[in-house]
Amino acid sequence: MFAHRRQHVPGGPWDTPPVTAPSEPTGTVLGLVGVYDAVGTFRGEIAYWVGARLGRAHCALCEVTHGLFAERSEWRSARDTLPVAFETFHRDDQPDPVRACAGDRAPAVVARTVGGPVLLLGPEELEDCHASPTRLIELVDAAVASAGLTWPAVS
Repeated sequence: MFAHRRQHVPGGPWDTPPVTAPSEPTGTVLGLVGVYDAVGTFRGEIAYWVGARLGRAHCALCEVTHGLFAERSEWRSARDTLPVAFETFHRDDQPDPVRACAGDRAPAVVARTVGGPVLLLGPEELEDCHASPTRLIELVDAAVASAGLTWPAVS
C-alpha cells in the first residue's frame, strides 16, 4: 500500500466544476475514486498492515487492489479496462467532495460526474468482491448503470 500514496491537492479536479464538452450529459462518469478504510500516514499504513496480518484491521478495497506489499498486477490489469481514471485515497486524505458524498462510509467507490460526486459502492458491496479486481469492475459497472449514469463516449 505504500506506493500509491496521494495527497489531495486543493484546486484539483474534485474542487472545481469539470469543464466538459456540451455533448457530455451531467450523468457522465468523468472519473472514479476509491477510499480505503485506512489512514494514509506512514504510521497509519504500518498500523493497518500489522493489524491486517493479525486480523484486527480490514479493508475490502485494500484486499482488491493490494497484495502483501504492493499493488496487485491483477488490479492494474482490471483498472486499465475502465474508460476513466480510478484514483485512490485514504480516509484522511480524500477530497472534501468525496468525503461529503461518502459520509463516514469506508471503504467506498465514488464517481465524479458533471453533476457532482455519486456514491457507487460502500463497504457491504466491496465485501462482495472477495478480493477480486474483476468482480470490483463488474460491481462498478452495474452501479453506474443502476445510478442512471453513463461512461464517456469513446472517440
